[in-house]
Amino acid sequence: MPYYIYRVTTTDTGTKKSAEHVSEFENFKLAKTEVRRLRTEEPLETNQSYKIMFADDTAAAEKLLLDYREEPIAKEWEK
Repeated sequence: MPYYIYRVTTTDTGTKKSAEHVSEFENFKLAKTEVRRLRTEEPLETNQSYKIMFADDTAAAEKLLLDYREEPIAKEWEK
């Protein structure tokens, strides 16, 4: 399965996201170095970020990125 790099834009409320496919790699090490390069050479706005997703195809990667996940509730011992 390939590693996909996406530019993810989040709304101000944090409930909606949009993802733009940037590139695809077969090796995690190459994908990681590319994301690091993008983060330093092409800075994004405050509501955007670069993400790496490992999935069967682009549709599965986008679904994983765009699914809304609630923030975990901190347990008493984690505070």
